Amino acid sequence: MSVLPELTAAVNALRRGGVIAYPTEAVWGLGCDPFDEAAVARLLEIKQRPVDKGLILIASTVAQLDGLIDWNALSPERRDAVRASWPGPNTWVVPATSRVPRWITGDHDGVAVRVSAHLSVIGLCDEFGAALVSTSANLAGAPPAFLRESLDPALLRRIDAIAPGETGGMAAPTSIRDARDNRLLRA
Repeated sequence: MSVLPELTAAVNALRRGGVIAYPTEAVWGLGCDPFDEAAVARLLEIKQRPVDKGLILIASTVAQLDGLIDWNALSPERRDAVRASWPGPNTWVVPATSRVPRWITGDHDGVAVRVSAHLSVIGLCDEFGAALVSTSANLAGAPPAFLRESLDPALLRRIDAIAPGETGGMAAPTSIRDARDNRLLRA
């Protein structure tokens, strides 16, 4: 199977420390390499989001999160519940290992993670070979973009590439739950 030129351009931008827009389950997201501090700082500046809030990591497989999640800090029941919800539109705040940088966790001891079933996300993470930052592609406080045509032109001028695809059609961004106690953090 050949890779779409837009996907190749997006992955190349990520590898160069760029910021991209890409479709997720519900909304368009902004992403970059979570271990590239300059790329994350640029993404936060573009979005006008403070670093202390933290960012979601999105992956195509649980293996892409290896070494980032402290699975042993969860009870077996909670660990099983998180894993059973993936792949799918379920974001969990899980205990983070020391490998997760502060520019990802923000002021939190956990990291928000999701293993997606969305084909565009899977293709992007698989081609990049790792999890990506995932935050909605809008300025902080503005409504998220559910359609590519709804992406803010000012925001688009500041990013490096747009990955191909469409959102998954969900009516709202994915919920976020605390993996330790299943508490709903974002409906």
